[in-house]
Amino acid sequence: MNYSDLLAISPIDGRYKQKTFMLKNIFSEYAFFKFRITIEIAWLQKLSLTSHITELPAFNAKINNMLNNIIKNLNYHDIKQIKLIEKKTNHDVKSIEYFLQKKIYVNLFNSHIINFIHFACTSEDINNLAYAYMVKKTRCKILIPLWKQMTLKIKNISHLLKNINMLSRTHGQPATPTTMGKEMINFYYRLNRQLIQLQYISILGKINGATGNYNAHYASYPTINWNKISQEFILSFGIQWNAYTTQIEPHDYLSELFSCIFRFNIILINFSQDIWNYIALNYFKQKKINQEVGSSTMPHKINPINFENAEGNLGLSNAIIYYMNTKLPISRYQRDLSDSTVLRNIGVVISYAVIAYQSILSGIKKISINIKYMILDLNKQWQLLAEPIQTIMRKYNISNAYEQLKLITRGKNVNIQNIHHYIDSLNIPLYEKKKLKKITPTNYLGYSQYIIKNLCN
Repeated sequence: MNYSDLLAISPIDGRYKQKTFMLKNIFSEYAFFKFRITIEIAWLQKLSLTSHITELPAFNAKINNMLNNIIKNLNYHDIKQIKLIEKKTNHDVKSIEYFLQKKIYVNLFNSHIINFIHFACTSEDINNLAYAYMVKKTRCKILIPLWKQMTLKIKNISHLLKNINMLSRTHGQPATPTTMGKEMINFYYRLNRQLIQLQYISILGKINGATGNYNAHYASYPTINWNKISQEFILSFGIQWNAYTTQIEPHDYLSELFSCIFRFNIILINFSQDIWNYIALNYFKQKKINQEVGSSTMPHKINPINFENAEGNLGLSNAIIYYMNTKLPISRYQRDLSDSTVLRNIGVVISYAVIAYQSILSGIKKISINIKYMILDLNKQWQLLAEPIQTIMRKYNISNAYEQLKLITRGKNVNIQNIHHYIDSLNIPLYEKKKLKKITPTNYLGYSQYIIKNLCN
């Protein structure tokens, strides 16, 4: 960590810099400028290929190479020049236009081409596509790989622990036994549903002028099918065309995407809390790392800090998502600027989530199952067998079965002798008594093991 990291206001760029480093090429100010420059140049190239625009002949290989190299060779000095222009214009997209005009003129000495930079565009035509490009890249390169890694890890844990019997807790109290693997497969199934949904959410974009009607386009070239040009251009980025907008793309797709991330994060908060509690119950043991310290005053401590860190950062990500989902789909009339500063925090949402995802993956590596303690805990809970006994009694039409078992088990310490003595007193067939006596807290598992096998298959 260098001095500038220590001066970072946000932990995203300071304390957690290494965990979010891969996001700098997507969400940094530098990256945002590069995405927008890419859109501006691609639009200029698209116009040159439009035969009805005779004033802008199709670019030859030399011109296209020069334009492509502006993107390819973009550097800190270029962005600094744009920022210097922005100080005068107080408008970042217009600053990009002026920068490109100068850059292209210096290379080509062609003033006619530069007049078609940002042609018929409003700033939001460029910005919305840059954000869509950023989101698309984030989903493909960051979210999907991480989500797949986590879901697969939890699925593998489920398979490994499918035969590890465990005392359930409903309302925090002892309940019908399960297996640790079955509880893990529940999380896998929930998370995987969100992963599938994430991959199918459409990312939308628009390039249709100041209020979404191609007014300037039509005034300049009324014979061109601008709907078709717009659609072709947006689809070329692998983004879905939105034909119906005001000045802005209305951000509904962002709300859909964020809602999916929100649900994934909520499930992971649930997962982190459950693992934290299983550690507290001594169902999971934590790996001891000699160099680490658990407490500044209690030397014995090994704290589940990875799952606590994940819970906190997932909560931060979701808090921002909640505001974005209530803010972004709303714009006064044909446009207001209140979404602009909010959109710049998409990277913050993703950063907090990514920090959490990595913490969970690290935390999983540090835990191992404590089978002996779990079996010991189960074997203390013979009162759990009140459920199968009273169910069999109902089968044979014994009145008040539930109430009878409630009387002898609720809030009481029950052992094997108590249970077997009660079974012997029942007016049910002998084979049912024998079957009931074979049930123990450790084998009363229903289909829990088979449920895992079915889902894994």
